[in-house]
Amino acid sequence: MTDAPSIDPAEVAKFSAMAAEWWDPTGKFAPLHKFNPVRLKFIRDVAATHFRRPALKPFEGLQLLDIGCGGGLLAEPMANLGFSVLGIDASERNVRTAASHAASSGVHIDYRVASAESLAEAGGDYHVVLNMEVVEHVADLPGYLRACAKLVRPGGLMFVATLNKTLKSLALAKIGAEYVLRWLPPGTHDWNRFVEPDRLQAMLEEVGLKVLILQGVSFDPLNWAWKLSHDTDVNYMMVVGR
Repeated sequence: MTDAPSIDPAEVAKFSAMAAEWWDPTGKFAPLHKFNPVRLKFIRDVAATHFRRPALKPFEGLQLLDIGCGGGLLAEPMANLGFSVLGIDASERNVRTAASHAASSGVHIDYRVASAESLAEAGGDYHVVLNMEVVEHVADLPGYLRACAKLVRPGGLMFVATLNKTLKSLALAKIGAEYVLRWLPPGTHDWNRFVEPDRLQAMLEEVGLKVLILQGVSFDPLNWAWKLSHDTDVNYMMVVGR
């Protein structure tokens, strides 16, 4: 199920080794816990506007796919908002961690060890596809995006979050975050795999998707928090539609 060309075994092993720490807000995924409220609100607000849904349990009846779901930090809140959620990951350890936490929280989520390619081959399609902090870890980005595009149903949305390939991102997201501040374990990211927004947009358009929103995300050191911004030099999110 997970022998897709886009899956890099070294990347899977890297995150499998940290699987037990997904839900520890002070552990190795602490930066993601800090980042989570911003990306969750962004996804919720954009999707609610797009699908014209009310505020309370706005997404009942809609299907959401979380690719590279990790320990379920996005999948669980999405399920609590009413989505029918499928979370997939190439790491069996991640999937076990996610499923265990959902069960203990009383949240129903379908978790599977699977790839975007395997779901695309099976003909799956979803109202919303989450592609958050994944593209910088795949081995075959064009092939991976082709598979992802097939998973977005007509009228649906895909959210993509990743890192820009700039000297600023090298200094802050790689050297600063991993080696100076020690926010992330050294080797978490490979700067050579970071993707410029223009390049990502071109690849998404090539597979039949249209970029609707380009959104920067910045860290505010004064408030020690993440916020939406116009700065896409380091972190950014794209919303694309079919």
